[in-house]
Amino acid sequence: MTRLATRTLVAEPRRSAESAEDGVSIVIPAYKEERGIGPVLQSLRGIVEQMRADVPVEVIVVDDGSPDKTADAVQPYVDDVIRLVRHPKNRGYGASLKTGIHHARYRWIVITDADGTYPNEDIPKLVALRDEFEMVVGSRTGAVRNIPWLRRPPKWVLNKLASYLSQRDIPDLNSGLRLMRRDVVERFTRILPDGFSFTTTITLAMLSCGYAVKYMPIDYHKREGTSKIRPIHDTLNFLKLIIRTIMFFDPLRVFIPVSAIFMLAALGVGVGSSIAGKLMDVTTVLLFSTSVQLLAIGMLADMVNRRLD
Repeated sequence: MTRLATRTLVAEPRRSAESAEDGVSIVIPAYKEERGIGPVLQSLRGIVEQMRADVPVEVIVVDDGSPDKTADAVQPYVDDVIRLVRHPKNRGYGASLKTGIHHARYRWIVITDADGTYPNEDIPKLVALRDEFEMVVGSRTGAVRNIPWLRRPPKWVLNKLASYLSQRDIPDLNSGLRLMRRDVVERFTRILPDGFSFTTTITLAMLSCGYAVKYMPIDYHKREGTSKIRPIHDTLNFLKLIIRTIMFFDPLRVFIPVSAIFMLAALGVGVGSSIAGKLMDVTTVLLFSTSVQLLAIGMLADMVNRRLD
């Protein structure tokens, strides 16, 4: 399967014999989830036992410095399959995933949440597709979608923007239930953030580099506990992240549209003011020169990007 070249700025993984073993490591980041994590692990036990008939499976819970009794809620489930890793202080969702991946024994990583929102019974379906795709994402487009209405408009806008910039249809940009090939994820470690935007970044990075990604519709249930998402703050961060990530891999996808907007504005102001009888020549020239400069910067960035491939 042909792949587009990955930037040399992205680190190659250090692969050991243990990390190359074919199996599945389920990573669950947990922060202040003392109410939700127990039922999640209880349901996972049966799912894991079913999966282990075909493939080795382990579960890694990463307690991200929770001030409550999250770790205590996990402890009764710890055995030879379920492990608990703890951060001494809160480091973020993405940092927890990185820690879990670092401690994983197997080639395939499944991530899910500790709040009971994702249908973990669908994990075997994701795993069954591992020979065909480098990443399989549970897209929250099923019959049950408990996504607050306040979040749906910005999510739709962000998904459409990301789809345009990556030139791929993205039905769910930041789903927290997905299967990923460990060595591929490790290639992007340096650009993966420690916050909630980890999933957004890995989605855009893998799509931009031509990896095989599959979206599978899933339900999305009502969460246990309190959401850590801050709608306005995190939406703005996601927007900034989408643009930054696409610029890292394909800067012209950002610079050409912005340059075109200034060019159209220059034409509009020039023609409109001329028809009105008073040509706004300074404004027209300023808009036009800005358009040309943006295009030149974009072409320079694209040239540098290709030389680093």
